[in-house]
Amino acid sequence: MTTEEILLLDGPELRQFTEANLTRDPHAVALDKRIPHAALVATQVKYLQRARRKLPSYYEARAVIPPLAFEQASSEAAATRKEWQGESCIDLTCGLGADALCLSRRFRRVVAVERDEALALAARINFRRLGADNIDVVCATAETFLREFAAAGGRADLIYADPDRRSAAGRKLVRMEDCSPDILSLLPLLEQHADRIAVKLSPLFDVAECFRLFGERCAVEVFSLGGECKEVTVETGSAVTEGSIRATVGDRNCRRYPYPLEEILPNPAAAEFAPPYRYLIIPDAALRKARLTARYAAEEVPQAFAVPGDGYLFTDTLPAGAIPGKVFEAVRTERFAPPQLKRELRRRNIRAATLHTHGFPVPAPELARRLGIREGGDIRFAFFSIGRTLWVVELKDVLL
Repeated sequence: MTTEEILLLDGPELRQFTEANLTRDPHAVALDKRIPHAALVATQVKYLQRARRKLPSYYEARAVIPPLAFEQASSEAAATRKEWQGESCIDLTCGLGADALCLSRRFRRVVAVERDEALALAARINFRRLGADNIDVVCATAETFLREFAAAGGRADLIYADPDRRSAAGRKLVRMEDCSPDILSLLPLLEQHADRIAVKLSPLFDVAECFRLFGERCAVEVFSLGGECKEVTVETGSAVTEGSIRATVGDRNCRRYPYPLEEILPNPAAAEFAPPYRYLIIPDAALRKARLTARYAAEEVPQAFAVPGDGYLFTDTLPAGAIPGKVFEAVRTERFAPPQLKRELRRRNIRAATLHTHGFPVPAPELARRLGIREGGDIRFAFFSIGRTLWVVELKDVLL
């Protein structure tokens, strides 16, 4: 989206047309010849409708939303749970500004750096509409801003960055060194001018790689929402005194564990897999991503059998508190015998089932094909392996 288009959308005429058509199908809006710049208005209608769930504050303020910036933006649910606070904060990668907006509620002053002129303009407009008058938007690359900041002897309580993980051609980037800005190369400079540096990483990023790249004296947090891992965040700098790792599930902050994790001694009562069990717990994505499933089981469900590799938990009794994951009743558990299971499915006239797999050599879609069923439905099976033995458990109803 260009600066000219953003200025048009900020003007009274297109704001009025956007508001009047906010509940319509964007395709119909784009074809409506009565609307000036109909395609542009339709784009705003489309992304404001999507922002209602992902960025409700932006929706309520009728923000100007460039499409690519929206796709790459943090959700407000993820941004608001960040706990940092202080006098001054720098967001090196403003984009649409969801993180900067939430940081502005915890810091007296926020500087939001954005290299793209159009996005910087949109951010200024949106922060004005959102009433965030303590955010200063600077249009510059992160590298240029930091050089000038260092030359002026600047200092901040927090420097935050969410590096762009796509190339100029739109290709996904995997290595941190290839992302923009290159935080690893800038890290020595960042540490000179802030007590705390926080970097948001892809939800696919391996937690062990975090400690390899940033050193063992960093704090790693894995955040999930609705059972889906949303982001991995690394904190480093002089304010971080020891290595740690934490899984955060929705609005529940789990305990932060020192890193490296201590070895967990097996509970003799749960050392061997001995079905039948009454319940199966599928740990939340954050717990599994942070590799804290066994730790959680040892402390909260010590009687449970934990399938190796941050897998399922089997137990006859449930913990008293909230469980970070889904709980099912285990109808029956048996060794996986494909011909036998396929015959049973036919006998029971089961043509579709939801298949959960963990550490299983066959992915769910291929497993469904081999069993002659479709994926989906109320009937559920979980497939897993312990050593070389494959198992299947039929599940009944989500209990929690």
